[in-house]
Amino acid sequence: MTSLQGAVVLVTGGQRGIGKALVDDLLTRGVTKVYATARSPRPSTDPRVVPLPLEITDQATIDALAEAAPDVTVLINNAGASAPDTYLDSSIEEARAVFEANFFGPLQLTKAFVPIIERNGGGHILNALSGLSWIARHGAYSATKAAFWLQTNAIRLELLDRGIGVTGLHMGYVDTDMTSDVTEPKSRPEDIAKEALDGIEADAYEVLADGPARWAKSVTAKDLTEAYPQLKR
Repeated sequence: MTSLQGAVVLVTGGQRGIGKALVDDLLTRGVTKVYATARSPRPSTDPRVVPLPLEITDQATIDALAEAAPDVTVLINNAGASAPDTYLDSSIEEARAVFEANFFGPLQLTKAFVPIIERNGGGHILNALSGLSWIARHGAYSATKAAFWLQTNAIRLELLDRGIGVTGLHMGYVDTDMTSDVTEPKSRPEDIAKEALDGIEADAYEVLADGPARWAKSVTAKDLTEAYPQLKR
């Protein structure tokens, strides 16, 4: 079992939305320190929270982050980007950009921090995925989450004997800035954070944090018309 008591945790995108909720919940679980990243980080009133800059698509800032946070035992890959809702009416550059943020950026962070976590005696990685890992919506966004899901599963296998657990977090729409235009029901960030951190402490391979995520995974084994009822004729 992974204990967050005494852990040193890095949360990317840790100053708003789900990331902020994760930081707030971590502080109730006895962590020693939380590094909370943002493009332009704001200071914290809690001495356990260390704000650090990160641009998820820039290798130089990833390298600087690894140098500034040498005591990390738990990495939470939460930062990411949204995408246009269409493939055909958006540019290839926009699709590439969201893959850089949601797939390659977390991969580069993981590669940077696995040796650090190992040197510190082992620990855990949590990757913020989505129910859209299994359902095609919002253009390339869901494709990046599907790819990140497979990356998560592969890295979990690579780390089996290296003292680092890996949890994939899946959820539906969450009430954050990113979903401000979404009219469908949304989960509270605090509820998703609790499910995520409970999953780390249980060494869960996967956390399906709400009903939409559980539904999305369930339909992967069914006929396509279950996931996409508009295909029914």
